Amino acid sequence: MSLDLQGHTARKRFGQNFLHDENIIRRIVQCFAPVPGQHVVEIGPGLGALTRHLLSFLSEMHVVELDRDLAARLPHTFAGQGTLHIHQADALDFDFSTLVKDGEKLRIIGNLPYNISTPLIFHLLTFAGRVEDMCFMLQKEVVDRLAAEPGTADYGRLGVMVQYRCRVDWLLAVPPGAFNPPPKVQSAVVKLTPHTVSPYTCDNEPLLGQVVAAAFNQRRKTLRNALKSLAADEDFAAVGIDPGLRGEVLSVEQFVRLTNQLNRHVQ
Repeated sequence: MSLDLQGHTARKRFGQNFLHDENIIRRIVQCFAPVPGQHVVEIGPGLGALTRHLLSFLSEMHVVELDRDLAARLPHTFAGQGTLHIHQADALDFDFSTLVKDGEKLRIIGNLPYNISTPLIFHLLTFAGRVEDMCFMLQKEVVDRLAAEPGTADYGRLGVMVQYRCRVDWLLAVPPGAFNPPPKVQSAVVKLTPHTVSPYTCDNEPLLGQVVAAAFNQRRKTLRNALKSLAADEDFAAVGIDPGLRGEVLSVEQFVRLTNQLNRHVQ
């Protein structure tokens, strides 16, 4: 059942759940700590609940909104309240690098549609070199996976690849009642800060992605079996990793070391 929200009907196909709890909104903005002059873009502003608070600090910002009706409402909603650059587009295809000049950094914030959150995060990571930080409302299960440590049930491909590029900070839990309509899942806010100086030196990032995907494709398989098309026992021995282990116990640093070893075969 859809609810009418200020004349707008929440669209399930866009994964629309609008944040309305003012206390939660203030806490998110406080965590994000926007400063005038920063280059900020909000993904999925919806009815503008978060946008309103951000504009009060920034006076100028960008938003990317897929829903044509909502994008058309925003100029009227915020008339006279600041400069809002509206991009009616799909964030999954949007070139975020166009929002900043060379040498400038972008700050990204948003209540992301849960049905596209993982592919959207991977898309945003391709712009990590131009991003200062990202603050997102996500399904709590996804935030748990982003922040998971080796050896835990939540640890997997998403956590490894995001932690390779960013520092992950789990910020706060958000109950379903903070949204309208309320989702059927718990939510949480996470901050992703791309490394300015990476703690990991990877010689072949596409290969790293391939290794990590293979390691977690069938979680119960040992590394020897999961990576049999990529690695031999000598490769594991060269980097001090037991091939009888499962991928879920390897740290990000170990995945990078193994990838660098395997990269020697493709040069």
